[in-house]
Amino acid sequence: MFDIRKAGLLAAVLVTCGGAQAEPVDANTINRIADEGYNRGQVAPLAAYLSDQIGGRMTNSPAMRKAEKWTQQTFSGWGLQNVHLEGYEFGRGWWIESASARMVTPRPLALTAIPVAWTPPTRGTLSAPIVVAPIRHVRDLAAWKGKVRGKIVLISYPDDAKDGTSAPFRRYDEAELGKLSTYDQPHFDPEQSFDLYKKYFELAREIDRFMAAEGAQALVKMSYRNGGLVQGEGYFHGKGDTVALPAVEMAAEDYRRLARLAKVGEVKLELNNNVHFDDRDTKAYNVLAEIPGSDPQAGYVMAGAHLDSWVAGDGAADNGAGSVVVMEAARILSQLGVKPKRTIRFALWTGEEQGLLGSLAYIKQHIATRPRPTNAAQAKVPEFMWETYPITPLAGFNEMTAYFNLDNGSGKIRGIYAEGNFAAMPVLRNWLAPFASLGADKVVAKKTGGTDHEMMAGMGLPAFQFIQDPLDYGSQVHHSNLDTYDHLRTEDLRQASVIMATVLLQAAESETPMPRNVLPKQPTATDPFRYRDPAKD
Repeated sequence: MFDIRKAGLLAAVLVTCGGAQAEPVDANTINRIADEGYNRGQVAPLAAYLSDQIGGRMTNSPAMRKAEKWTQQTFSGWGLQNVHLEGYEFGRGWWIESASARMVTPRPLALTAIPVAWTPPTRGTLSAPIVVAPIRHVRDLAAWKGKVRGKIVLISYPDDAKDGTSAPFRRYDEAELGKLSTYDQPHFDPEQSFDLYKKYFELAREIDRFMAAEGAQALVKMSYRNGGLVQGEGYFHGKGDTVALPAVEMAAEDYRRLARLAKVGEVKLELNNNVHFDDRDTKAYNVLAEIPGSDPQAGYVMAGAHLDSWVAGDGAADNGAGSVVVMEAARILSQLGVKPKRTIRFALWTGEEQGLLGSLAYIKQHIATRPRPTNAAQAKVPEFMWETYPITPLAGFNEMTAYFNLDNGSGKIRGIYAEGNFAAMPVLRNWLAPFASLGADKVVAKKTGGTDHEMMAGMGLPAFQFIQDPLDYGSQVHHSNLDTYDHLRTEDLRQASVIMATVLLQAAESETPMPRNVLPKQPTATDPFRYRDPAKD
């Protein structure tokens, strides 16, 4: 049973459900927002500058420092207030100056590959024969003792190519949107194993240690997608946590070719990873700006997106798209000279790609804290996965009255995930109603994860992620070398900016705050009669 503990909040929800509550923002203001966003919008040049001029923005890299400076200057130039950075400890900066990979035996051939993030340089051209040594478990390492010295080691299993069975670019139809309305009840298993999550990090670390000790020269892993796509994701960014061996991620087609050739003869590669670490400042920084509210006691509403990206591409769709929509919403509202009741705060997060680190730092500084896990397995997973209790609200817990996040590429907004906050759903429907003809009218109870609203919603805050058309985001663009301006749809970004600005202003002007969910407490087992098979963990 959904528990709403404040009678005043319940009354506000019931009034809204009955349709008697007046819109907090008048129709003329909504039209002015649309006019500014559609007829004088700046989202396209913002997106072009961020992706083309600055490019991929690894947290703490020189490009990210440039983005931090540019976004602050831009916010200030539009007249926003309290524009500032908030820092948190992150680790090393890292960037790619140049990189190349080529096969030289049995024939010369340029290969598609990218250095794995936070791996060391080759210090010039590294030339060596390959050995295909697929490693899926730590126990697999022993089989390669004494067999990799002086070699470039291919560590992925070269599985067979799979046929593409769905269109790479698509928009939601009504049937697909309807499926999103299914609410998945939460399930809690006190014996839940976190081995799956920690194995990735522990296995990668053990592979590097073993191969370095055995005298391997470099590592190559295979991209998980076909079509010449590479990502280059890596996670050992902590100071003193650097891996020993240079590593690249290679396009699946090139990797499989090397594996086939290695079965019939010698294969020799040349790698040149001209990459750099930057330890001048180990703190990362979130960018914050505000439109001040007229009532200091009314709290604030917030819009956010992550500014950081991987660097195989230019970080245009992930998440330059969300970042420029947040910026454009700020510009529109500032240009209109709105004087909201509540402060409207805009956040551009960093460290999202390494585990929602920027928004986590904000939560721990301003909102609430969770205790460190006593379970050894859970303590090894990224902190955003911790499900520990009790949650301890900080002084600012009640100040955030709504948070809206955008981080699913550049597809237009189709609605919003209510994150199990059933009381908020009628309010959200009311605020989205003016945009039904733009296809943005779906409010679903379903939860969605993997981005910066997740931990806030998990603490009972009214924090939401917009539903967006998928386009080619998940199929090709996400984290890949195709994440460039060409894969943005600027007409969709204009629509998203208008909706973002309107919903923010609705939340800032609403007579009553957005309904909250409950502050979570330790759950009990959903099915206490279930037996676990330890062999399957």
